[in-house]
Amino acid sequence: MVVVHCHASSPYLRDPHHSALHYLIRRAPPSPPIIYATSPQPLSSSSPSAASTRRTLLVSIATTSFSSLILSPPSKSATNTEFFDLPNSGGVKALDLRAGTGATPVDGDQVAIHYYGRLAAKQGWRFDSTYDHKDSTGEPIPFVFTLGSGKVISGIESAVRSMQVGGTRRVIIPPSQGYQNTSQEPIPPNFFDRQRLFTTIFNPTRLANGEGSTLGTLIFDIELISIRH
Repeated sequence: MVVVHCHASSPYLRDPHHSALHYLIRRAPPSPPIIYATSPQPLSSSSPSAASTRRTLLVSIATTSFSSLILSPPSKSATNTEFFDLPNSGGVKALDLRAGTGATPVDGDQVAIHYYGRLAAKQGWRFDSTYDHKDSTGEPIPFVFTLGSGKVISGIESAVRSMQVGGTRRVIIPPSQGYQNTSQEPIPPNFFDRQRLFTTIFNPTRLANGEGSTLGTLIFDIELISIRH
C-alpha cells in the first residue's frame, strides 16, 4: 500500500482526478493484463469486467480472422511474391499465389480450370466465377477448354500455358488480350452480368473518349485443375 501525504494548499492535489495525483498513487507500472479465453472465475454477465473481457475477445477474434482471410500473403510455396510479365503474352502480368506440382499443358490439351473473373473498370466487380456454377450434387463445375483453340480470351490462354496442375495464379489482362467480342469465352451465364460486362467494355461513348486502354482490363484468379492430352 502506498501512503500519500498531500496539503490542501496544493491546487492540483485537491482535484482527485488530476494526472499528478494519479501518477503518485500509481508509481509502479501495472502488470500487463492477462486475458483468459475462459475466465478462471465466473463473472456476472452484467459486471463491467465481464463485458470488457467479452469485447476484448471479440475484437481479437475478428482482427485475427480478417487478417488471415483477407490480408494473408501468398503461400510460402509460391514461386513469386510480385507480379511479373508473362513472356509473349502481350502485356499480361501474373502473380503465382500457389505453385503447382503437376504437369504443364501444351497447345491442343484440354484443360480444366476454376477462376474468379473481375473487371477493373467497375472497382474490381466480380462478373463471373466457376465456383458459382454447381452441378446436381452442389459441386462447382470447372471451365474446360482446348488450349490454343482461340475460343478463349488470349490472356487466360497465356496464363494457363505456363502453369502446372495444382497451381493458382492471379493475372492482370490488358484490353488487347481480353474480350475482343461478345462470343469469346468465358461468358458469364447470367444475362444481367453478361450485359453489364459487355456494355462496359464496348461502351461507344467511353471508347470515343479514349478510355479503351482501361475499360477492358480484367483480373482473373485461375486454378489449373487438370490436363487431358
